[in-house]
Amino acid sequence: MTSDLTLFVNPTAGRGRGTRAAGPAARVLRDAGYSVRTVLGTDAPDALRRAREAVAGGTGALVAVGGDGLVSLALQAVAGTDVPLGVVAVGTGNDFARAVGLPVRDPEAAARLIARSLKEDGGRPLDLGRTGGGTWFGTVLASGLDSRVNDRGNRMRLPAGRFRYDLALLAELAALRTVPYRLRLDDGPVREVEATLIAVGNTDAYGGGMRMCAGARADDGLFGVTVVGPCSRTTLLRVFPRVYRGTHLTHPAVTVLSAARVTLEAPGVTGYADGEPLGPLPVTAETVPGAVRVLGAS
Repeated sequence: MTSDLTLFVNPTAGRGRGTRAAGPAARVLRDAGYSVRTVLGTDAPDALRRAREAVAGGTGALVAVGGDGLVSLALQAVAGTDVPLGVVAVGTGNDFARAVGLPVRDPEAAARLIARSLKEDGGRPLDLGRTGGGTWFGTVLASGLDSRVNDRGNRMRLPAGRFRYDLALLAELAALRTVPYRLRLDDGPVREVEATLIAVGNTDAYGGGMRMCAGARADDGLFGVTVVGPCSRTTLLRVFPRVYRGTHLTHPAVTVLSAARVTLEAPGVTGYADGEPLGPLPVTAETVPGAVRVLGAS
């Protein structure tokens, strides 16, 4: 493997933590014997183009320095290739890093783990989700109430972290409604489902630690599918705190399913994957086993 590595940096992640983390991470990697170059990009499309150029050019690893948004971009560049992904998680939510056992907001520890993994095992193969439109995702595909909360939370500048999504949820509860879904799992029949939301998890959490798909794993070739049926605002407010522990799955309004391929249809609903908008449903997502090698993942 080449000793040339590429740092893929989001300078705005975590209110500037991306920029501040790049230096210490690069120093650790250079001390470990690697040559490091940095890719920034003027915007997301430009950054992705540069990341893909680095991957096509044979970089030894693409190391994402930022949050879940940057990891999502990095996945578009490395998924299905031989180039491993390193993650220096310094964003707001860091759900992907937590799900695969990586350090959070400790760039030097993350870089040491990346260097050791490059030398010892080349990274752990993990599953990714892929939509019919070709978008890869590492955490959760959200739809319904959670996609509307995601949309509102992404527009909010304050507060930081999980509290932003808590406030966004409270705002969206004012317009709470169920959605008539058409849900298909693998090659099974189409199910007509009235639901508040349906979340499709490659891993368990999104939105800064909301374990909506608790139990979903990125190494079993299956999605965890969480269906929240009709329920009142009072019930949602009472049950919502349990989502951070994953204990909401035992509530009678919640159904847990699993499948390797999921199709969702619903009128007027936008899908989100890894916190990024996919566009209006319908969407089909499938698991791709071993689609990415993640350096230092446990």
